[in-house]
Amino acid sequence: MGYVFDFKEALEYDRWLQSPENRYAMDCEQALILEMLDPSRGRTLLDIGCGSGLRLAPMIEKGVEVTGLDPSPYMLDLGKEKYKNRIEFHRGFGENLPFEDNAFHYVTLVNTLEYVQDPQKVIDEAARVAKDRIFIGMGNRYAFKCLERRIKGIFFETVYNRARFYSIWQIKQMVRNAVGNVPMAYKTLSFLSMGLKPHLDTLHLGGLAQKNPFGAFVGVLITPVPRFKTTPLVLKFKSPKPIPSGVQPLERSKTGSLRRKNLKEEP
Repeated sequence: MGYVFDFKEALEYDRWLQSPENRYAMDCEQALILEMLDPSRGRTLLDIGCGSGLRLAPMIEKGVEVTGLDPSPYMLDLGKEKYKNRIEFHRGFGENLPFEDNAFHYVTLVNTLEYVQDPQKVIDEAARVAKDRIFIGMGNRYAFKCLERRIKGIFFETVYNRARFYSIWQIKQMVRNAVGNVPMAYKTLSFLSMGLKPHLDTLHLGGLAQKNPFGAFVGVLITPVPRFKTTPLVLKFKSPKPIPSGVQPLERSKTGSLRRKNLKEEP
């Protein structure tokens, strides 16, 4: 079991996400998720670590059938109050998903792996229930923003004190451990001053900026390849019984009828 937000932290985190600066960052992240995942109307999506569901609103607008899972009952209560029946919420942990294999077309994990106890197991489970694509979004271990959060955590109590950050290469290795060498792609975002926002919107979502391995936010898209284990089918084979002496075998004539085979006795 990883870190579970209590009531106070759930309210604070929800309010924190809605501040202008953090909302701008989240909007950029959502644009990247939609660009990479490219969801289709009518498809199903599971968001592991959904929190209050704020990040799922664009998916609902796209016509995706959304399911959210989170270990915090307080986060889920906030989500149910906001979204009613537009999101199907479940309480649970990413290491043990209560869903069948291939249950969803898409699976997303956004700022989730940082707080789970066993990230490898969570990725294993995500790959198990995903049909088409998996998206992993997270703070980059090697980004300046991540370093800033860790330093701030030394002096102030924040939710980031309990987070473990990963690099792109660590995530790729865990994915390979789960599903082998499948197609993967990554893009990143770098957040600078809010005052530069009008000039940075196109920069965030285009060209070389998205291939910076030190960007603050990393998005990794995984396309699982179905793998089937085949076992040779073993059939029981019985040797033909010998023909009793004195019994003539049958043969088919040119006209197709059966007749006794003329056996010549050997001298």
